[in-house]
Amino acid sequence: MTGPFRYTSPAPPKSAAGVVADVYAQLATDFGIDRAATFVVLSAAPPLLAGTWAVMRESLLAGQASRTGKEVVAAGVSLANRCPFCVTAHTVLLHATGDHALAERIARGEQPEDPGHRQLLAWGKDMSTPQPFPSGQAPEYIGTALVFHFINRIVSSLLTEDMLPGGAEKYRLVRSVAGRSLARTVRRELVPGKSLALLETEGPAPEWAAETPIGTAFGALRAAAHLGAGLLSDEDAALVRASVAAWDGVTPFPLHGEELPDRAERPGARLALLAARAPYRITDEDVAAWLAPPFTDHCLVHLIAFGAICAVERIEATLTTRTEEHA
Repeated sequence: MTGPFRYTSPAPPKSAAGVVADVYAQLATDFGIDRAATFVVLSAAPPLLAGTWAVMRESLLAGQASRTGKEVVAAGVSLANRCPFCVTAHTVLLHATGDHALAERIARGEQPEDPGHRQLLAWGKDMSTPQPFPSGQAPEYIGTALVFHFINRIVSSLLTEDMLPGGAEKYRLVRSVAGRSLARTVRRELVPGKSLALLETEGPAPEWAAETPIGTAFGALRAAAHLGAGLLSDEDAALVRASVAAWDGVTPFPLHGEELPDRAERPGARLALLAARAPYRITDEDVAAWLAPPFTDHCLVHLIAFGAICAVERIEATLTTRTEEHA
C-alpha cells in the first residue's frame, strides 16, 4: 500500500478482520472517513488503533461540548506541534461544522475573530494555561487535546505532510468541498461509550476524565502505547523517559543534537525520543538504522507510540485546574 505511508505498508482496509475491521466500520459511521490514514497507519498494532480511535471518538466526536470548540483546540495542538497534515484535517472538519470563515482564518495562520475561539486556540497551543471552558466540559476538551498530541506525533513520524493526493488540500475550494461532504456526519449526535467494546487493553483512568468513557479509553491507549518500551533495553527506555521528563511540556521541541542518542549505537532510543520531542525530524536514515529483522511494521508503530505517550504524559502533567471567565 502506497500513498501517505512513509515507512510502513498497512494492509488494505478492505482486507481487515477482527478489531481492525470493527474500528474501520465505526470510523465510517461516526467519523465519516473509513480509510483515514491517521488510523490505517496504526492497523499493524490493533490495541493502539482501538485505543487511539476510542479516545478520539469519546472526546472529540461524542459529548456535549461544542464540536467547533474542540476542533479549534485540536487545531491549536496541531499548530504547536508543527503538524501540517493535522492542521489541514481540522480545517476541513471546521468546514464540516459550517464554520467556514473560522476554518480559513486558522488555515491562514490568523487568529479567530471570536474571543472564545481565540482562547481555545491559545489553550490548545499551551495547556499549562487556565482552561477556557466550563469544568463540566473539561474531560472532552482535555481528552481532545491529549489525543491529538499523540496523533500528531504518529502522523509526523509515519505519514507524509499531504492529507489529500497531490497536496490538493492547499486549495480553499478543495478544503471546503471536503468539509461539506462530512457535514451530515459531523453534526450527528453520538452515544458516548460505543467505542469501549473495541478496546484490547486497559489501564487506570486519569482524574481529569471524571469517570467518563474518555477516561476508560485513555487508560487503554496509555497501556497499549507503553508496550513499546519493551522494544528497548531498560537503559534506553529510561533515557527516553528521563529526557522527556526534563522537558517543560510546552516549549516546542527543545531538543539539541548532543541530546540525541547516536544513530548507529542506540537507534531505537533515538527514534523514540525523536517521536516524543521532535517527530518532524525523523529521517529515512533514523528508521533504517533500527527497522531491520526481527523488527516489523508492528514494532515500529509501537516504538513511535511509546515516545508519543511519554510526551503526552509530560504535557498532561502541565495541566492546571484553573478556569477563566466564559462569555
